[in-house]
Amino acid sequence: MIKLAIIGSGDLGQLIAHHALLTQQFEVVGYFDDYAQVGEIKSGIPVLGSTQLVEASFQSGVFEQLMIAIGYKHFEARAFFFDKYFGSIPFAKVVHPSAIVDPTCEIGEGSVLLSGCILDVHVKIGKNVLLNTGVMVAHDSSIGDHSFLAPRCNIAGFVQVGPKNFIGIGATVIDNISTVALASIGGGALVNRNIEEPGLFVGVPAKKIK
Repeated sequence: MIKLAIIGSGDLGQLIAHHALLTQQFEVVGYFDDYAQVGEIKSGIPVLGSTQLVEASFQSGVFEQLMIAIGYKHFEARAFFFDKYFGSIPFAKVVHPSAIVDPTCEIGEGSVLLSGCILDVHVKIGKNVLLNTGVMVAHDSSIGDHSFLAPRCNIAGFVQVGPKNFIGIGATVIDNISTVALASIGGGALVNRNIEEPGLFVGVPAKKIK
C-alpha cells in the first residue's frame, strides 16, 4: 500500500480519499489543510496539520505520495501547491476501478479519474487534472494541466483543452476544437468553435458572457 496524503480536507478531499481507497492501492494517512483543526477527523481520516508541514512530513516518512484536492473555484491555489511540490514529492494517480482507459493513454501525475470515465485511444491527460464521474474523452484529445471536468462532459476527437480549464456538467466539445488557458464552459454548453480568450462561455452554441 502507498501512503497517500491529500492537500484539502473538504468535500473534494474526502471524495478523492474515498476513491483512492477503492483502488486498493493506497492507504490515506491524512489531510493537510490551512483551514481545519489538527486532529479533526474527516470521513475517518485525520487532519495532520497545515500545508507548512507537508515537506517535513514527507521527509519523515509520514506519507509517500501526495494529491491536491482544491477545486475549480481556486485554480491558482490548485496550481500553486502542485507546482510547489512537483519534482520533490511524488504525486499519485488515482483511477477508479470502473474507469475505462485505453493502454495508449497518458495520465499525468496528480490526476484523478472518478467512476465511469472513458479515455479513448491516444488521449493525454495533463498533470493535476480531475475528471469527474462519467467524463468521456475521445481519441487523440488532450486535457491541459490543472483542469477540472465536471460529470458527464463529452470531449470529441482531436480536441486540445488548455490548462486551468473548467468544463461544466454535461457540456460537449465537438471535434478539432482548442481552448486557451482559464476558459470556463458552463453546464450543458456546446462548444463548436475555438475558444481564444479566457472567460465564461455558456449556451448552445457556447458564447462568452464574461
